[in-house]
Amino acid sequence: MIERPELWVVIALLAFGSFLLRFAFLGFVGNRELPAWLLRHLRYTAVAVLPALIAPMILWPSGTDGAFDLPRFAAAMVTLAAGLYWRNVLVAITLGATTLYLGLYLAG
Repeated sequence: MIERPELWVVIALLAFGSFLLRFAFLGFVGNRELPAWLLRHLRYTAVAVLPALIAPMILWPSGTDGAFDLPRFAAAMVTLAAGLYWRNVLVAITLGATTLYLGLYLAG
């Protein structure tokens, strides 16, 4: 267990580091025009971050202690298919959530 003073030092350093990361982009670059090549790459940030956040929940779900879980995998595939077919985020989320809850209910 970490001691209390060390914990607060770690929290303060993480807060300062987080502030610096945001300030570096907003404070130093905020009023300048960014190059076209950088803007082109920044467009794909959400597309890269969202799968990185979701993939561990599908491949190693904490609800099953990391074991493969068919209802979660099926819900992810239904969400992906619905999103690609209808191109509507709300439809994809609704169908994925319905599949997850129905799969968990049927699996017991």
